[in-house]
Amino acid sequence: MYRQMIFVNLVTADVPAARKFFTELGYEINPQFSTDECACVVISDTIVAMLMTREHYARFTDKEVVDARTSSEVLLCLSAESRARVDELVDRAIAAGGTAHGEPQDHGFMYGRAFDDLDGHTWEVMWMDPAAVQG
Repeated sequence: MYRQMIFVNLVTADVPAARKFFTELGYEINPQFSTDECACVVISDTIVAMLMTREHYARFTDKEVVDARTSSEVLLCLSAESRARVDELVDRAIAAGGTAHGEPQDHGFMYGRAFDDLDGHTWEVMWMDPAAVQG
């Protein structure tokens, strides 16, 4: 069966710092698709973040490239297998130099927190009770 993937392309001001940040969160860097201009962060077997210098990113678009510290271009949301994993990942992001974004959201059956990475991209991490998903 074909498994569709998503490749999220984001601008980074510092590729080595971005690599270090995301490896401190427990993710791997795929060296086959990484260069001095780009870090290929493997989030799961179907999710990859391509962290590119502004110049490299600009080669793929004719639109203005925004600064994620001052403008929002995307909100990224990753699922987590438990509430504890939500807290673990966000706490690791903060310890690695990211910043907390907003307040935790606790709806009982759903729990989430968010952080901004070194370049200002907002990453939400969310857990949902499997029983609530099933109805």
